[in-house]
Amino acid sequence: MSQRETNLGITGMTCSACAVRIEKVLNKMDGVDANVNLAMEKASVTFDPEITTIGEIEQKIEKLGYGVAKEKVELDISGMTCAACSTRIEKSLNRMDGVSHATVNLSGETGTIEYNPSTVSVEDILRKIEKLGYKGSIKQDRESSITKKEEEISAKKRKLILSIVLSLPLLYTMIAHMPWDFGLPLSHLLMNPWFQLVLASVVQFYIGGPFYVGAYRALRNKSANMDVLVALGTSAAFFYSVVEAFKTIGNPNSMPELYFETSAVLITLILVGKYFETLAKGRTTEAISKLLNLQAKEATVIRNGEEVKIPLDQVVVGDLFLVKPGEKIPVDGKVLSGNSSIDESMITGESLPVEKAVGDFVIGSTINKNGTLRVEAQRVGKETALAGIIKIVEEAQGSKAPIQRMADYISGIFVPIVVGIAVAAFIAWYFFVDPGNLPQALEVSIAILVIACPCALGLATPTSIMVGTGKGAEQGILFKGGEYLEGAHRINAILLDKTGTVTNGKPEVTDLVEVKEGFLSEVISAEKSSEHPLAEAIVEYGKSNGISLTDSDSFNAIPGHGIEALVNGKAVLVGTRKLMKEKSIAYSEHEALLEKYELEGKTAMLGAVDGELVSIIAVADTVKDSSKKAINRLTEMGIDVYMITGDNERTAHAIAKQVGISGVFAEVLPDEKARKVNELQEKGKIVAMVGDGINDAPALATADIGMAIGTGTDVAIEAADVTLVGGDLNHIPKAIELSRKTMRNIRQNLFWALFYNSAGIPIAAFGLLEPWVAGAAMAFSSVSVVTNALRLKRLKLNEN
Repeated sequence: MSQRETNLGITGMTCSACAVRIEKVLNKMDGVDANVNLAMEKASVTFDPEITTIGEIEQKIEKLGYGVAKEKVELDISGMTCAACSTRIEKSLNRMDGVSHATVNLSGETGTIEYNPSTVSVEDILRKIEKLGYKGSIKQDRESSITKKEEEISAKKRKLILSIVLSLPLLYTMIAHMPWDFGLPLSHLLMNPWFQLVLASVVQFYIGGPFYVGAYRALRNKSANMDVLVALGTSAAFFYSVVEAFKTIGNPNSMPELYFETSAVLITLILVGKYFETLAKGRTTEAISKLLNLQAKEATVIRNGEEVKIPLDQVVVGDLFLVKPGEKIPVDGKVLSGNSSIDESMITGESLPVEKAVGDFVIGSTINKNGTLRVEAQRVGKETALAGIIKIVEEAQGSKAPIQRMADYISGIFVPIVVGIAVAAFIAWYFFVDPGNLPQALEVSIAILVIACPCALGLATPTSIMVGTGKGAEQGILFKGGEYLEGAHRINAILLDKTGTVTNGKPEVTDLVEVKEGFLSEVISAEKSSEHPLAEAIVEYGKSNGISLTDSDSFNAIPGHGIEALVNGKAVLVGTRKLMKEKSIAYSEHEALLEKYELEGKTAMLGAVDGELVSIIAVADTVKDSSKKAINRLTEMGIDVYMITGDNERTAHAIAKQVGISGVFAEVLPDEKARKVNELQEKGKIVAMVGDGINDAPALATADIGMAIGTGTDVAIEAADVTLVGGDLNHIPKAIELSRKTMRNIRQNLFWALFYNSAGIPIAAFGLLEPWVAGAAMAFSSVSVVTNALRLKRLKLNEN
């Protein structure tokens, strides 16, 4: 029995009872011996990897309600040539002690690794990647990464030009020897085997050297990839030709069968494909580049009473800066003076400018249309809204959708199978089909090796995911990972929170009835301590009507019911009928008025002081302009739409009727929202929850896909899988449509990649495919897959 030891950082422990509980539970697991240290916040664990895994131990700790300290590192990985490479790196990293999850993206040439710093270090991970034969480094900043990519493209271009120049004379000899008479003159120099050997050698070993290096690394690690196929195929043609060339020594009448052109042209064609593939892959990250270009380059700050222009990266929290008409707002901040309208379309997707005044929050990179603003910097650098969007898009582009796992699995076993088929075809041709004809047997096996390269298969999914998430970001739809972009297309039920999602979330007092005069000040003052939108509306009404307001002596919010407070020594209650009923306060004689307000779509609240009803306040929250249009679009897409709210039945149904929703869950307490999601899931629905508040977070996390309105709270956005920047509900059908079309694009890519290999191998095995044609087809397949994915950039998302 081989034992392993590891240390896990544990978060969330508050006392020794926590440590004892974790220790007991872990020690009950088969093959585990654990010791938990509260002071160090660590668990020393010895376990048998044949019985349990680190992942299962971590899951057990998290199930108890504690966290396992993990860190995440993003790496640039170079040297990968096909899906077999990325799959091998991913598998090897996931088997490392201390690595919780590793994802390697072939298209982006990146890796995202979650690891336990107590067990493994970034240096250990980089050494593992290097041992596998690749180069890993901590992800560089975007500008350095772009420069590096440009240098890589330039180097590939120089090699490609040299390869073309050296291969053209060899290609000329091949065309001249074709069965059709092209009337091309052939010089003795071109037909000289030693001249051909010199040209082909440079292509084979200098330009094609990376294929040998990649093949050696793969074979050393007991696996195979595209490099193995290319190296095998071209080497067979090259070395057979070398043997034929040596036969001419001392035998001037010898007519050697040379295939130098086959090896050289194959390598050249593969490089052509790789070059165009690299150019196309660069276009998949244009969304990030566009977002970066939105940033202001400098800011005008006020220091020591003077206006000073400084670079953006020198702005710090607390700085006061000026934004003049036509300028970009450099960082996120709060307006201290001035009025203006701000174009926020580049961030929120909203086309109309937004009015801003003192106390309003402004977003960095948006454009000040008119009026000078004096702003206090509140979020700078990586904390700004734009930086957060860029981070989400980068992580989504580097993540792996579930459908890609299938392609990775196929690629992992594909190369060894192809080598076996090529060997079998060689034996069949040499011994049975055309006995003794070595050149023909070689041509067949080389064509099989080349046509079967799994490049297209490896690129089929990640390129579409990268373009799809980038397209979403341009539209104000931020997918947190490829799995959510994939999952959104299966949604058949949408659950919409009412306040702040279907409605604007900024209600106003429309009616106020004093059942007993003289207590409005106490009722409205009680709402001052509440953060609920309805309470804010009531307080705003009191201020605008000159009602004297005081602070509460005590305050308690009762979720889903209302509030209770002590104001000026009086016990004040403000809330629903349920609250009044629980506190035995009579209100039945006013039931008709309450029903009238609710039928009009208003929320009616009752105010009581010292056990007696004193007021009725009606508040209306207006429906968003985008709500009805978005809901109609969702219905047309075949999706069931439901609304969920804590409001009473009449008010909820009145709002739902305005926007065309038939399914309504009313009077739902915050902790019951997640239960409603479960009820729909139990009916076989794939549910998306859309909300904006803290009380929506559990439902957002429970849903198959959680969508947070970007104008909502940070907690809601963090719990969601998709963030809809701005408050426009039209982003919801757009997100689902984008998912559907991205998935269709991925399926097209996978079909053609698999069909191409499936059809190409038997054609090559029957001797109907020249090796150079196979090379051209293989190069074309990779470029075509990436080009097909890029079609998503031109996608027009429908709102109607």
